Parts: sequence; structure tokens; C-alpha cells
Amino acid sequence: MINNLKKPFFIAEISCNHCGNLHLAKKLISEAKKNGASAVKLQTYEPDNMTFKSNRKYFKIQSGLWKNWNLWDLYKKAHTPYSWHRELFNYAKKKKIKIFSTPFDNSGVDLLEKLNCKMYKVASFEITDLPLIERISKTKKPVIISTGMSNLKEIDQAYNIMVKGGAKKIALLYCVSNYPSKNSDFNLNNINLMKSRYGCEIGLSDHSKNNFIAINAAAIGAKIFEKHIALKGQKKGLDIEFSLKGPEIKDYVDDINNSHNLFKKNKFTRSKSEQKNLFLRRSIYAIKQIKKGEKFTPKNIKCLRPAVGLDPSYFKILLKKRNNGNLNPGDPIYKRNIK
Repeated sequence: MINNLKKPFFIAEISCNHCGNLHLAKKLISEAKKNGASAVKLQTYEPDNMTFKSNRKYFKIQSGLWKNWNLWDLYKKAHTPYSWHRELFNYAKKKKIKIFSTPFDNSGVDLLEKLNCKMYKVASFEITDLPLIERISKTKKPVIISTGMSNLKEIDQAYNIMVKGGAKKIALLYCVSNYPSKNSDFNLNNINLMKSRYGCEIGLSDHSKNNFIAINAAAIGAKIFEKHIALKGQKKGLDIEFSLKGPEIKDYVDDINNSHNLFKKNKFTRSKSEQKNLFLRRSIYAIKQIKKGEKFTPKNIKCLRPAVGLDPSYFKILLKKRNNGNLNPGDPIYKRNIK
């Protein structure tokens, strides 16, 4: 599912844009399918599995998009209830789109295993939660690891635990954990560096507000893309500011596919459509009357468009030859004209 991909694999992240409404969550799955997503992804946690219910100051977010939110309150509002998961998995199956999730603790993994989740995602903020990573690895399912904020030592550690635990298919996502991310936050060369270091599929977890980053990531070989989605015209949602809305999903999918297709072959090729313009190349013409037996000279032949007669590469050869017939100005010169 995530290895040796022939084309981009786009993951539509539902996250918290369901706004606590199961019906809206289903509509988001339908929207993803309609607009060409390869898969949809949930986040599997309950607020008590994320943090303490506490008003101490260090449980309050100090800056950014969710500034002044208490962590427990934020996760309470954002979570996808465990009780929804089976229904959403069944709905995705009905819509014929792949579905998987990001578990945030062992209880989440246990729930997803009961639902026969086919693949797992490790969130950037959990990349240092080694017990969770080890638990996920033991499912032996394909795993995507997001690497926002991580240095190479931390990525090495998570990757190696996955391998040691038995995960056979691992992909890494270059990610900037800034919400929303600015273009200046990115160093897309990280994708090349990670590909060289780990030898696995490398993708992009995209929190930017444009398609520019993804287009360029696809151009250098990223195959897996993840971005948050919402409905067309949707105004509410904790992640709404950096989410694709409705038809924007298809635009994003089209953009990464088009970028990928510009680099589709590893050999030098020319398109069939441009071959019809070969006639606009030059060939050799008589520019004066040339009688039979007369020598070809720079004064009576010239390379001009279109390419009807001999290729210009014959020009010097012709200067050593004589004409085998009568030629008028504008007549193409062919091999049969060479004596």
C-alpha cells in the first residue's frame, strides 16, 4: 500500500473537522472519495489518553493557532469518539475508499486492531513515544511515521524500533509542525536526504495553505501526501485554516499527479505529439538553378525550412558532389540528386 508506489498516494486527514458530528464525519469521507483521495485517515484518542484535565498554566497553549486553549479542552472538542470508529470504517468500506488511523496510545491500537485497521500512522508529536511505536510495530502492519520537529537521531530511533518490532513496510513523511506552515518553514531537500538515509518511501505531511509545497515535493519524488480536508464552504473546525475545502481537494490531487507525471520516466524520451513538428526543421534546397553535372556550392544550395529533402548534416558532403539532374530554386535536394 505504501511501498513502490507508481503514482502519488493522497491521504485525506479528517482530524477534528467533523466538529463532533458523526454525520459530518461521513460527509467528509464522501467528499474525499468524490475528489480523488486514495485514503482517509482518522485520529484515534480520547482526551484522557492525551493529557490531564488540569488548569495548571503549563497545560495551556501559549501561542499559535490554538493559543489560550487548555489541552484537555482542546482534545475533548477535537477527538473522534471511539464509539464512532466502527461505523466510520464500515462507511468508508461502503464508499470503497481505504481508511486507517493514528492511534495515540495502546488503547487506540487495541481498538483499531479489532476493526482490522490495515495501516497505521505515527503522529509527529508521538515520534518519541517509544512504547507506543513498539506496540504499533508488533501489529506488523504498514506504518507511516510523520517527522515534524524531529532531528535525525529521533527519526533513526523510531525507524529502528519499527524495524526491530517487525514492521515490514515503513514510510516517512517530511512534516513541518507549524499550523499553518509558511513556505519559508520548509526545506524540501529534507525529502532527498531522508530518502537516501532510510531507503524507504518518503512523503509530505502538508500544513501549508497552498499547493506550491506539494507540487515541488512531488517533483523531487515524494509519493505520499497527507493534508487535512473540510467541506466546501465549511467555516467551523479547529483545523479549518489549513484544510482543503471541497473541490480544492481535487485540485490538490490533480496538482501532485501532474507534477509527478512530469518526471514519469527514467530514460530520455520525446513525446509523440511533438514529432509532428519535425517538418519545421531545415533541409537542403537549391537556391539557384543548378544544371546536371554542375557542382554544389554554398552559392547554389542552402539549409532552409521545412525538412523535406536531405538533412543539413549532408551539406558539407554535397559540396564535394555534383548534381545528377536539373534543379530549380526552391527544389529540395534528395540523395537521388547526388552524382
